[in-house]
Amino acid sequence: MAFAFCVLLLQGCAGWQSALDPKGPAAGELAWLIWFFTALCAVVWALVMIALAAPLVMRSRSGDEPLLLDEAAERRKMRVVVSAIGVTAIILIGLTLLSFFANRTLAAIGSETALTIRVTGHQWWWEVRYEDATPSRILTTANEIHIPAGEPVRLLLTSTDVIHSFWIPSLAGKLDLIPGHMNVLDIKADKPGVYRGQCAEFCGAQHANMGTFIIAEPREKFDAWWNDQLQPAAAPTGDEAKAGQYLFLRRPCVMCHRIGGTPAGGTVAPDLTHIAGRKTLAAGTLTMSRGNLAAWIADPQGIKPGSHMPVVELNGDELNAIVAYLEGLK
Repeated sequence: MAFAFCVLLLQGCAGWQSALDPKGPAAGELAWLIWFFTALCAVVWALVMIALAAPLVMRSRSGDEPLLLDEAAERRKMRVVVSAIGVTAIILIGLTLLSFFANRTLAAIGSETALTIRVTGHQWWWEVRYEDATPSRILTTANEIHIPAGEPVRLLLTSTDVIHSFWIPSLAGKLDLIPGHMNVLDIKADKPGVYRGQCAEFCGAQHANMGTFIIAEPREKFDAWWNDQLQPAAAPTGDEAKAGQYLFLRRPCVMCHRIGGTPAGGTVAPDLTHIAGRKTLAAGTLTMSRGNLAAWIADPQGIKPGSHMPVVELNGDELNAIVAYLEGLK
């Protein structure tokens, strides 16, 4: 039973949102520190318990014999206490040095950074902007961050409202996004994969529904994705999708959202130019599907209460038309 219980607990050490399942150098360094600190603290705890139990055992064996002052024994006890204090000091200094060298290792990850991404926290979604020396190649998306696998990437973190915290456990430690301040986090994914993240600082009612995904892919695939994302939204083809575009551009949606290649130029909500190509909706709250897209548009407050997306009055035909239009934005 005890073995089964331990195995069950260890299941939490793996998975795409575990700091103990590292997939990059930064997370690997942090995981090693966690395991080392845990093992060392366990040894110290065991030794302290033994030191506390030994006098009790010795006293129980001596029965009711009176306590006698033994100067030699007192000196030995004093030496034990002094030694314990010395060992404690050495352990604390050692752990401090380990933390210092770990920080140096983490700082070295971004020494050859080629890609810089600005991540801005909003209640409750992530704005993702890919920086480039050529203005026409600057790209803005939302909630999903694509990176080239095996290459260091620099994230510039800030917020527009409250303090958020960016955390991709499998790739790096957490770092706060603070309004009016820019923090820097360097990450690197060892191999292609999808790594889930979460806001780790309570930021309001929907804090738990502020997820994100890091999608690491080979450089060639990443470059192709970037080039595709720079293209304007695909023009609708079917009659229903065309009707959906017409409705979108004449309803309140256009005041908040941007769709490249159309008059929609809102900046206070996620960019929808290629929304259908994302894996999730509402910052990881729903998987991308026609049904979920319709549910989110029809009743965002029912799915994510307190979110800043208002309910827009649409009849069934209008809702289906807008969903058909957005489904084509890949």
